[in-house]
Amino acid sequence: MLSRTADHLFWMARYTERAENTARMLDVHVQAAMLPQSAQDAERSWRALLGISELQQAYDARYSTVNAADVIDFMARDPNNPSSIAACLKEARENARAVRGTLTTEVWETLNQTWLDWKKRVPLLENDPSQVFEWVKYRSHLSRGVTLGTMLRDDAVHFIRLGTFLERADNTARILDVKFHRADDVTQRDYYYWAALLRSVSGFEIYRKVYRDVITPERIAELLMLRADMPRSLLACMDEVVYNLAQVRNDASGETERYAGRLHAQLRFGSIEDIQKAGLHGTLTTFLANIYELGNRISRDFLVPLAA
Repeated sequence: MLSRTADHLFWMARYTERAENTARMLDVHVQAAMLPQSAQDAERSWRALLGISELQQAYDARYSTVNAADVIDFMARDPNNPSSIAACLKEARENARAVRGTLTTEVWETLNQTWLDWKKRVPLLENDPSQVFEWVKYRSHLSRGVTLGTMLRDDAVHFIRLGTFLERADNTARILDVKFHRADDVTQRDYYYWAALLRSVSGFEIYRKVYRDVITPERIAELLMLRADMPRSLLACMDEVVYNLAQVRNDASGETERYAGRLHAQLRFGSIEDIQKAGLHGTLTTFLANIYELGNRISRDFLVPLAA
C-alpha cells in the first residue's frame, strides 16, 4: 500500500476516535457539573478536562475565565482548536475523501454524512449538549461497525485499526493520569468521582460485572490498564496494535514491532501491585511517552513522515 494512502486511513481513524473521546469526556463533565459543588471545584474540574487534552495553554490564550460554556465551545465546536470535535470530524472526513477509492461506499457515506449532520447539531450545544455528545459517540460506533462489516480485511483495515487503538490507548492513559493525580482532593464525593471516570470509558457496567463490589481506585486502575477483556483498557488497545502491526509488517518495521511488543508485554505480564510500587503517575507518564514514540515509529516505517 502507498504510504500516503496508509497515512490518510491511519489519521482518518485517529480523528474519528479522538472526536468520540472528546465527546465522552465532555459529557461526563456536563453530568458531573449537575452535582452540588463549589465554584472552585467546578472550575478545577473543567481545568482538569483541558489538562487531559493538553489544551490549557491554548484555552487561556482565548478566554479569561474557565467555565462550562466556554470549555464546551472550545472543545466541541471551535474550528481553530485542532482537537475540537468539529475539527476532528472535519479532518476525518477530509482524510476519507482523499482515499475515497480505498473505502467502501458505506464507510465513505458514514463519515461524510457525519460531518454534514454535525453542522446541524451544533446549535443544540447551547441547550442540550449531552444529546450532541451521545450522537458523536453513536456516529463513531457506526463508523467502526461499517468498516468491519463492509471492508476487506486487508492492509487498509489494519491501518485503520492501528490508528483507532493508538488513539484510544493515549486517551485512556491521559484520563487515568489526570483523574488519579487529582484523587487526593476527592473526599465526600468519592463514588461520583470514580463512577464518572468509569463512565467516560464505558466502564461502569463492566466494573460492576467484573468486581461486583464497591468502586475502589486500585480496581479501576487494574480494569483500565491490565484487563484484556475491557475494550478501552491499555492492554486491550495494545493487543490490537501489536496484531495489526504484524499484519502490515515490512522490511523496515522489525524494530518498531519489537518496541510495540515490549510495551505490550509490560501490560500483559504486569500486576497492579507492581504498578503501585513503581508509582501510577510515573507508569502512565512513561506509557504516554512510549505511545507517542510508537506513533512516530509507525509514521517513519509506513506513513508520510511527521514534520520535524
